[in-house]
Amino acid sequence: MVAVTDAPLRLMAVHAHPDDESSKGAAAAARYVDEGVDVLVVTCTGGERGSILNPALAGRPEVEANIAEIRRDEMAWARSILGVRQEWLGFMDSGFPEGDPPPPLPPGCFGSIPVAEGARALVRVIRAFRPQVITTYDEQGGYPHPDHVMTHKITMAAFEAAPDPSAYPQEGAPWQPLKLYYNVGFSPQRTAALHQAMLAHGLASPYQDAASRASRRPEPRREPTITTRVPCADWFPRRDAALKAHATQVDPNGGFFRVPLDIQREAWPTEDFELVRALVPTALPEDDLFAGVRETVG
Repeated sequence: MVAVTDAPLRLMAVHAHPDDESSKGAAAAARYVDEGVDVLVVTCTGGERGSILNPALAGRPEVEANIAEIRRDEMAWARSILGVRQEWLGFMDSGFPEGDPPPPLPPGCFGSIPVAEGARALVRVIRAFRPQVITTYDEQGGYPHPDHVMTHKITMAAFEAAPDPSAYPQEGAPWQPLKLYYNVGFSPQRTAALHQAMLAHGLASPYQDAASRASRRPEPRREPTITTRVPCADWFPRRDAALKAHATQVDPNGGFFRVPLDIQREAWPTEDFELVRALVPTALPEDDLFAGVRETVG
């Protein structure tokens, strides 16, 4: 079990699967690590039912047969690149149900557990690590994967329960986190900025059809409100290296890597978040997840 350190600032990023920590907020996490913040990634599942998305590895029996072990090894490599600590909650990946109507979730998987069961496990880690700031997904999970949606649900419940001495009293001494954020990944603003920057440089944009793809989704996605933009362009290479460490999950020639880093730094040099709970005074917009917290602990 992870334990609290003497680092004055502590950030917890709660994610559904190994690889999510490297595609959502990874550059900001690496920046905070380098600044002396203790950063803990909590991974709710092992990613056991994840598809193999790298064409170079797809269809290889030795990979498919050992996907759970491989994904743990990939996670170990990614966290070493980012410099973060990591804790597994130990729930079983739900897989992404496909079909019309979608099939039922596998028995006992993370997406089907009672919220209180997942919240208990996360409360235990929160009380041991004692973060001031927690990040997670919005109510749609960022995208509607059942494990992402459940990650949202248990994080919201654990944020409320962790400081309550009557909630899960056997899971450690109460702790009050001070701020809670949603990750904001490919917001419409960011997509538009990168698209225009690619065109301005005379390059084909991978976002040419982004608007039409969004319009074809069966359910519209919630549009985030960006409250906090953390400058972290210098850490984009570490983010990409960590993401590529998840070799089964990422095509190194795929969409994540089609915009040159120089253009990304120029057009959108931040990673973005939406502040949803704050128990310390802060003024929006922010450029620091610890705005208001630094004054409290300092």
